[in-house]
Amino acid sequence: MGDEPLAISIDSAPEAAPGSRPRRITCRLCGRPLTGSDSRRTGLGPTCDAKLHPPGPEIRTRRHEMEQDTLPGMDPSATG
Repeated sequence: MGDEPLAISIDSAPEAAPGSRPRRITCRLCGRPLTGSDSRRTGLGPTCDAKLHPPGPEIRTRRHEMEQDTLPGMDPSATG
């Protein structure tokens, strides 16, 4: 039994027959069929992907100082 070849190759994936349609891949969250290549790769449709990975808040890259009133108790001229 140790010298007998395996009936199937473990390393190779099953090949599709010529003329057959590609395997149907569905969304892991809602089960709808996926058509886009990015969606098929991630396993999530665009709507479900947005639900799981919402966009981050807008981050302002430029900051500027604004005139403000001094906080009570923080007046540098007061001694005390």
